[in-house]
Amino acid sequence: MTEFELAKAMGDDDPEDDCSMATGRTKPRLDTDDQPCTIEELFQIITAPSGGLTMLPNDAYNEIFPNIYLGEESIALDRIGLRNLGITHILNCALGKDDYHVNSNHVMYRPVSIKFMGIEADDMCTFNLIPWFKKAADFIEEAVSGGGKVMVHCVQGVSRSAAILIAYLMLKQKMTVQQAVRSVRAKREICPNDGFLQQLCNLNEKLIKKGHFS
Repeated sequence: MTEFELAKAMGDDDPEDDCSMATGRTKPRLDTDDQPCTIEELFQIITAPSGGLTMLPNDAYNEIFPNIYLGEESIALDRIGLRNLGITHILNCALGKDDYHVNSNHVMYRPVSIKFMGIEADDMCTFNLIPWFKKAADFIEEAVSGGGKVMVHCVQGVSRSAAILIAYLMLKQKMTVQQAVRSVRAKREICPNDGFLQQLCNLNEKLIKKGHFS
């Protein structure tokens, strides 16, 4: 695995998901939280720490927010490792049986008393994550409000799970999408595909209209 991944089209797992070509990325403007969100703005926030390049994570997992971890498949399937971390809840954002998904279920976590939730999401621009934003945020909030710890993961922990965690920060911690992306990127290298970034922008605009951030 190389340190730098120049093709953001690789997203979380699928090298054939060329989202940047599909959306026709343009030169990003300077990011400001008081203007309508754009994919280019979020991409700039994500790549600014690495000089405009998309980086792959150096670690299997990272603590993004107190008691909330973002990670990859290896830690998600390591039940002993999860138990040693004190994980009480696990959220699989890439539930499935092929190479681009993680095959897990509630039964396998029963012996270590970890509560499980799975989302059968594809790392594709066309996949709609929006119906899962609130359900996933409620699950994460249930874990931390009850004194537990939650591991949110997909295959590499950079696209599907990152988008879900960003949505949680927006919905439950009242961060704007820009603030949430900065917060996650400060702790882990991420690269949600352009479709997910647009869905997060849409969520941001909806929450602004509701006065959610006021």
